[in-house]
This record gives sequence, structure tokens and C-alpha cells, in this order.
Amino acid sequence: MPWSKPPTPPFALDSGRLASPFFQSPEDRIGLARERFFGDGERPSGLVSEPVIQSWTRCIRSQRPPTETVAFDMVDRARVSNLLARHHRLLRAAREELIQLDQALAGSPCKAMLTSPDGVVLHATPTARDEGRLMPVIARVGVNIGEATVGTGAPGVAARTGEACMVLGGEHYFDVLRHLHCAAAPVRDGRGRLAAVLDLSSEGETFRFDAAALVRLYASAIENRLIEAQVRGPLLLRMQTRPDWLRSSLEGLLGLDEDGRVLAINAAAATLLGCPRVPELIGPAEAWLGLGPAALQARLDAPGPQALALPGGLTIWVERVLGAGRTIDAEAPPIELAPVPLRTLGHDAIRQTLAQCKGNLSEAARRLGVSRGYIYRRLDALREADDGAG
Repeated sequence: MPWSKPPTPPFALDSGRLASPFFQSPEDRIGLARERFFGDGERPSGLVSEPVIQSWTRCIRSQRPPTETVAFDMVDRARVSNLLARHHRLLRAAREELIQLDQALAGSPCKAMLTSPDGVVLHATPTARDEGRLMPVIARVGVNIGEATVGTGAPGVAARTGEACMVLGGEHYFDVLRHLHCAAAPVRDGRGRLAAVLDLSSEGETFRFDAAALVRLYASAIENRLIEAQVRGPLLLRMQTRPDWLRSSLEGLLGLDEDGRVLAINAAAATLLGCPRVPELIGPAEAWLGLGPAALQARLDAPGPQALALPGGLTIWVERVLGAGRTIDAEAPPIELAPVPLRTLGHDAIRQTLAQCKGNLSEAARRLGVSRGYIYRRLDALREADDGAG
């Protein structure tokens, strides 16, 4: 019987057929989710995660049946060479963390892969031929494991949502991938842009540790090493609420230019300061740190971490990173920030991103690393300021 596409969502869930909260195994739960989605055209809310359901929906719309055979072909050699060249700084920055991760996984059936934002494998743990049927084919530099190629999988979902995720067994869209278990997390650069995706995959055997936590930890560590490689200038700061958390994957990193404008920031620093993760939306760092460039440099001339009371009331420990570089983009020449007022700069950044996302606020917020509410408030404030000026 030929495969037929279920109706386009939203799906109507029959209240008389709500799933039981009790299952003998995760496989039973996922099996019921697949039966409802692919067989009955119902939305299996509560049985699998919302990102998985949304990915299944996108795959359905691509007119590819779940029974399709997936070919894990490498992209052409020219594209592989180009990708490796474009991401050379990322790979160099991630090298030590990937070595440590490979060593940590050595006693498990799990393999680590680092992919480009569009899903092409840039690094993979060496895999023996007898380590499963799929992993020796998948874990190769140049293979595209993005959603458009292999359907629902952790790397594709993480790239799409910008959040860490797990896709286990039958949660993969294609039947042929039902023996894979994957956890992935995005790797962002100092400007909040998606630089790569880190993935942990196991074939046949599910994870016996918290793979989601581990992949987040190493993705954060790679982000920090990438920012250290990107930002070379007067001030690259480490920060955290405890001095012994500095120089760890928990540290916040903030790069500033001579005038105190933000060149790069990681998620931990944005959380501590309570600011967006997009430098163009932050403006002068003095507003968030409480000190201008000269006063900040004078404070950090003292040896060791220094306590700093932020305007928001939080006290953090700050330390200068010595020997940092100058470039602030892993794939392009250094970006010169023109002395544009924050109101104009923020408006341009938001407007351009909204235009690129065709007015989709959720997608624009994800790309900018802020909430939809922040964009609403910022646009309202800008409109009021423009009305007042007029």
C-alpha cells in the first residue's frame, strides 16, 4: 500500500484517545506517537517533545515518506575543502575540547561529531567498521546530517531551534534511523550567531549517562575557546559569581574595544549582566558593568580576580584574559563598529533581522538571542522616541 501523507497540521487530537501516562518502555511511548502522527494524522503532544513534532511536520511537508532509504553520501570534495577552510579557526579552537570529549567517550559506544550550521560533519570521532551498521557511514567528515538530508535528528533540531535537544530511537523521522540515539547542542560565536552544532550519537544502545548535559557542557567550552580565539584586544574579561568558576566552561566571557563597546559575549556573561547576547543590541558596556574602559582597566591591573558590583546589584568576580587576539569573526575579516548611537544601531539590527526572517518574530528572536518580548519592547520604545523627535 503506498504511503499517504497525513493532513497538514494543526491536527485534531481525539479527547477520547488520550495517551496513558504509563508505558512499559520509551519505545512504547514513541511507537504510539508515530502511530498517531503518521497513521492517524493526530498531533502526539505529550508523547514526544514539541521540537520533534515540529521537525516531523517539516519532513512531512517535504513529501518524503518515513520508509525512505537514507543515503549518507559525502558532499563533493570541493565543498568539503571549502567548509574546512572557512571553519579552520573554529576547528582549531575546538581541538582540545574535542580531544577531551573523545577520551571521555572512549569506553562507551557514543561518537562525537561537530557539524557546520547546515549539517555537514567537520569533525567525527574515529569509528571502527564493526561499531554498528550506521555510525561508520555517518561519522565521516563531509557527510551531511542536517534535517533537509536525513530528516529529524538532534543536530538538525538543535540548529533549527538554537537549543540543546535529544532525539532517541523512533523519534528520528526515517525508519532506518530508529536504532540511533542522539544529543546535540548549538555552538555560538561571540556575536551570538550559530557557528556549529556538537552532536553525540550512539547506535543500538541508548545513553547510560546524561548526554544532554554533557553535550551542553562541551558546546559551552568550545564556544569559550572560540571567543578567546576571536577576540584579541584591550579587554577580554572572564566573569562569574565565584572566582573558582573562572577558567571553566561555566565562565562568562566579554570582549570590549578601546571605547568600551562590546565585541563579543557568551551566554554566561549575558546571563550575569542581564543583557542580550547580540553585541549590537548591548551598546556601551559601562551601562552593564558600572565602570568605563579606563576605570575597568585600572581595576583589573591588580593581580588575580577582582570583585565587581554590577549596577543590577549582583557582585561578580572579573579577571582579564591575557594574550588575547584581535579578530572578532571566525569566517570573515575583523568587523569595525562605527560610532552609531545605540538606539539607531539596535533598530537597524532588529529591522534587518526581521526582514531576513520575513517578519517572523520568533525566528528573529532566536537569531538575535533575545526574547520576543524584548523585541516588542525595543520596537515600541523606538517608535515612541521617533514620535517624540518628530
